[in-house]
Amino acid sequence: MLEVAGLTAVEETVYRLLVATATASADEVAAQTGLPPGQTEGVLTSLATKGLASPTDGLPRQYAATPPDVALLPRLQRQADSLDKARTAVTDLLESYRSTARRQDAGQLIEVITGSEALRQNLRQMQENARHEVLWFCKAQYVAMPSGSNRAEYDALARGVRYRVLYERAFFDDDGAIDNVVEGVQAGEMARSVPHLPLRLAVADRSIAICPLVPGGPHGSPNEPTAALLRDSSLLGALTALFERYWEDAVPLHVSASGAVSGADGADESDPLSETDRRLLSLLVAGVADKAIASQMGLSRRTVQRHIQHMMTLAGAATRMQLAWQAARRGWL
Repeated sequence: MLEVAGLTAVEETVYRLLVATATASADEVAAQTGLPPGQTEGVLTSLATKGLASPTDGLPRQYAATPPDVALLPRLQRQADSLDKARTAVTDLLESYRSTARRQDAGQLIEVITGSEALRQNLRQMQENARHEVLWFCKAQYVAMPSGSNRAEYDALARGVRYRVLYERAFFDDDGAIDNVVEGVQAGEMARSVPHLPLRLAVADRSIAICPLVPGGPHGSPNEPTAALLRDSSLLGALTALFERYWEDAVPLHVSASGAVSGADGADESDPLSETDRRLLSLLVAGVADKAIASQMGLSRRTVQRHIQHMMTLAGAATRMQLAWQAARRGWL
């Protein structure tokens, strides 16, 4: 049992005997263990050399066990440290092996995933293994993972993984989408909005990505989704660069204390807007369509448009773009 601490089976037997007795001579140990006297003397000398026993100066020489916490725990800790280093070395070797295999076999670089359940499992596993950062393109309608169901994100955020998520504007038309974005941002997600995204994409630590190969396959579709799992390659590098390009041009989404999504920062000025006006304005600036705003806020489209016209009048704006600019300048966001 104590082989991991560097003891042989015979040494462990003798050490256990010494622990159970105050002191014992070589003859006493031999009598109780059945070992030959000559071998017993050698085992006791070995234990003393390893710091597990200490001899006395008297005759006959007696041996006393070193306390286990002093003798064994440091040895076990050194062994554990060595195992950790060895495990790290094996992991590095494995990654080097896989990298070499990928260069020689394209099949190692791209793995095809078929079916919603398989796609969900791979997305979940990718996030569970992420250590630094996850990048995400979120398009309207889900393929395998409904909005708000990705609990792996919250677990990853809690352990310090950074999430940068890009939402296309049509995404906010989905029921409950805004509330889910608010929850994510409040948990630490960095979110931005763009008019349109070219594809669905998830990238973890810039070393692995999942990207659908064909369109279609959302909830209710008769076709199962087919996606590619990409490992470190030029293609993965290109997809990561694509994300960064869209990220630069996207509008940052912030969440106010009331839980409203906002598309810009504002100054600390008093404003003549009601809470309804402010929430509606924040959705408008984030790129949410009138119909989706009406649905999210429980208003009619005509009421939404009336609020917008009222704010344009207050801001002296002739267009919605001018309203957004004035709202940011006046601190209405």
